[in-house]
Amino acid sequence: MAASKLMQEIHSIGDRLLLKLQRLPQAEPVEILAFSVLVVFTATVVLLLLIACGFCCCQYCWPRRRGRRTQVGPMTPP
Repeated sequence: MAASKLMQEIHSIGDRLLLKLQRLPQAEPVEILAFSVLVVFTATVVLLLLIACGFCCCQYCWPRRRGRRTQVGPMTPP
């Protein structure tokens, strides 16, 4: 029941987005600018998510650099 309502809502949002895209060439400059800002914001969020997921997944692929550990002894007087 809830899944069908969710699919209907997604379909409704897709239809409204398609209608906006079809009317975009005749839109006013303010509407074009607002739509462009939304598209850039959405693309930025998706890109940052991809970078974050890629970093988390590949973090374990690279060997970690460990510094040399040397035993430090007491200094002898000159």
